[in-house]
Amino acid sequence: MNTKQQAMTLMLLVTAALSAFSSRAAVDSRAFGEKWHSQGSPGSEQAQVIYYRTTAVSGADAAMVYLDGEFQAALLPGMYTRFCVTPGEHSLGAYQNDAPDYQGKSDQAFRAAFKGGKTYYVRVDSQHNGRPQAVRSAEANEELKTLRLQKHALSRASSVVACAYNASPVVDYTFSSDVLFNFARAGEADVKPAGRQAITALVGKLKRAQQTQNRIEIIGYTDPIGSDSSNQQLGQQRADTVRQQLINQGISAANITARSMGSSQPLVLCKRGSQQEKIACNAPNRRVIIRVEAPR
Repeated sequence: MNTKQQAMTLMLLVTAALSAFSSRAAVDSRAFGEKWHSQGSPGSEQAQVIYYRTTAVSGADAAMVYLDGEFQAALLPGMYTRFCVTPGEHSLGAYQNDAPDYQGKSDQAFRAAFKGGKTYYVRVDSQHNGRPQAVRSAEANEELKTLRLQKHALSRASSVVACAYNASPVVDYTFSSDVLFNFARAGEADVKPAGRQAITALVGKLKRAQQTQNRIEIIGYTDPIGSDSSNQQLGQQRADTVRQQLINQGISAANITARSMGSSQPLVLCKRGSQQEKIACNAPNRRVIIRVEAPR
């Protein structure tokens, strides 16, 4: 198959996929990529855009995202797209029910001068047919933590450039959940004395290193015992509780985000033995990571 035939085949597949979404067909889970996580800040010669659609935006039709009048992504509820552009003026638009006229190609509702080294968060507006809405970083990161990357349609926007991120020292501090919490518990009252001491020691270290203004991400992991949904919830509750512990000790809430990976990334696999043996074997999987990034 030559290049022209490949391009035509790809276009037909994308068109068929988008038509399926418009007709409210079931969406293949493979259309959703990785869960949201920050890749960092772009270099000074680029600007990064994070365009997302929460599940609160009604309608099954994909929100067609355009950059400078060219197709970039098709966002279903719970999806985000990430791309970089050269600094300067660019336009953005996202529209639901855009076929067959594709108004978004010509009617770009959001136009701004993008600055190098900056990240811009844009949300599909639920009140105006999916049009773009600028969002502050803290609010966007809170909404993004449950969303997944859009990967079922390829960008055709010529303004997009490959993202090149600044190298940034990142240090992970890993805490055993068995040290932090009573088993299967996650609340403020469930934090063990040893857990409080460990968190206090870390905060002291950050203060001595003058790192309390750094970006901090807290990630909760669980073992696979129980359902995926309950593990996802437990991991989030533990991450939220540790976040509150840091805030209580003087670290700004604006600098800290919390998310859960549930049981999706086990360090060990424990398939045999009694329930108690499985609980003991899975101890390494029950953990909370406090990720500290150097300022950019």
